[in-house]
Amino acid sequence: MMQNDLRKVKEIIIVEGRYDKNTVSQVISGTIIETSGFGFINDKDKIELIKKLAEKRGLIIMTDSDRAGFFIRGRLRGMLVDLEVKHAYIPDVIGKEQRKSAPSKEGKLGVEGMHREIIISSLEKAGATFIDNTSERQCGDTITKTDMYNLGLSGKENSSHKRRELLNKLDLPERLSSNSLLDVLNALYTREDFITLVST
Repeated sequence: MMQNDLRKVKEIIIVEGRYDKNTVSQVISGTIIETSGFGFINDKDKIELIKKLAEKRGLIIMTDSDRAGFFIRGRLRGMLVDLEVKHAYIPDVIGKEQRKSAPSKEGKLGVEGMHREIIISSLEKAGATFIDNTSERQCGDTITKTDMYNLGLSGKENSSHKRRELLNKLDLPERLSSNSLLDVLNALYTREDFITLVST
């Protein structure tokens, strides 16, 4: 799929796992965060990160339509009281994802098994804010891997130390991968604001 075919969504999208994230990222351009299944429940750093992103951009929860998915959705709802949270529901579709040898316990496809049209429709029904190309950030307003290198946050001798200092300064989890960090930074800051922040 061409990058231009992706629909840009303002809100942060929360999914359960990496296969869900992979499916949604082939349809949507935006920030997608995984809960790692039930892993987020005891991860205070991840919960704080989700709250921070929700305050800045709003949140859409898109979990599977099985018992586990609704349990995760309910826990998130309880943790995010008074924040802008929208709920995208996928339909009950009986089937099995290609990568799996057997269907899930309830026999339903999860987010990872949904077609593009269903994901778009679910987000539209949830009230997602779709951004047309004219409203998107200009190319030079996105924080890039090159910026991270030029600012000494990657690829240099002291980069890991500087990155830890930055994560601490921004109250972000230290375990964020470099790609996830880039996603989060672009969700929270403009390029200009970020460069100013790191330079002071």
